[in-house]
Amino acid sequence: MKADKTINDAYQLARERYARLGVDTEKAMEALRQISLSLHCWQTDDVAGFEKPDASLSGGGIQATGNYPGKAKCIDDVRADMEKVYTLIPGKHRFNMHASYGDFGDTFVDRNEIETSHFTSWVDWAKSIGIKLDFNSTCYSHPKADDGYTLSSLDPDIREFWKEHVSRARKISAYLGRETGSRCIHNVWVPDGAKDLTVNRLRHRELLRDSLDEVFDTAYDPNEMADSIESKLFGIGSEAYVVGSHEFYMAYGISRDKMICIDMGHFHPTEQVGDKIPSLFTFVDELMFHFSRGLRWDSDHVVILNDDLELVTHEIIRANALSKVNVGLDFFDASINRVGAYVIGTRATQISFLKALLEPTEMIRNYENEGKGYEKLALMEEMKLMPYADVWNYFCMQQEVPSGIN
Repeated sequence: MKADKTINDAYQLARERYARLGVDTEKAMEALRQISLSLHCWQTDDVAGFEKPDASLSGGGIQATGNYPGKAKCIDDVRADMEKVYTLIPGKHRFNMHASYGDFGDTFVDRNEIETSHFTSWVDWAKSIGIKLDFNSTCYSHPKADDGYTLSSLDPDIREFWKEHVSRARKISAYLGRETGSRCIHNVWVPDGAKDLTVNRLRHRELLRDSLDEVFDTAYDPNEMADSIESKLFGIGSEAYVVGSHEFYMAYGISRDKMICIDMGHFHPTEQVGDKIPSLFTFVDELMFHFSRGLRWDSDHVVILNDDLELVTHEIIRANALSKVNVGLDFFDASINRVGAYVIGTRATQISFLKALLEPTEMIRNYENEGKGYEKLALMEEMKLMPYADVWNYFCMQQEVPSGIN
């Protein structure tokens, strides 16, 4: 086909240009092929879940805006959407779901009653299309989260309820990992916090620490599941105080040997998330990432190829940490085609990793080590003009997915 020839010819020219800088494009594409992103289920249905027929998102500082047609109304819709998505992105990827997306049928199952049996059909589906699974406890959109606190609640009965839920979610995660033959990462995010000034900051954080200690006391085979803990700066309804701050989870993760999850939308809008990577890898061996895009007070816009994303992927590659990171996506936009949102966000993430893999890092680092600031900055600027898009199009053609505009 003419399009294939055009892509191939452009790639061969790009390959030669990168080779002059000591960059092997074939090696970069092979590394990109190994990056398996965990695609989140909640973009399909605007974070509603399927606990009951009229399930809808409520509370927890989460809000999906827009009314674009095509929202998934049942589990079969979610699976059909995801199967379509996987045909439009290169590589082999994972699927990440919340506990509220269990296959509950017509029976209401409360969060402290979920069982592995509610996720058997998900395992069967994952096996049928050859993907692996990740999991999240769901500590929002529930009457026992209405006052803004779950694992850090002052009410011991509330805390017991949520500890039971998270404990069961961890057990389910181990089951998913065991059944699919790939470690399942269970992510804990709680929306706990307050809208206005809070006096009990320390007490709530002590309670969250103690609740997590109790939940994590049960050990599972590390080949089947691993825990990650996710922070947030603020949320809708928790503008003044969030119990699980970055500092809290960073200290907890390092002291308890738990994986820290960095969500790109959960920090100050002007904060450089990428700069946290070399700092954390000074002390930890593994990180979890949620790639998202914060915009003003919304933390979950669709990922696009921008400076924030590129800094994160470049710092991962520069730290030689590709084998030490786990990358999931976390955004939900009900104002555009939901399948399209996945495709844009996933491909932007992959392109950003490709750009990082195509960087002549050692050459740039040598300039820096030799004090050649002009040469370093000039080369970094020139890299912005290099034909990475031609390498990307060729990679997509190899993987038999659409390459975009040519």
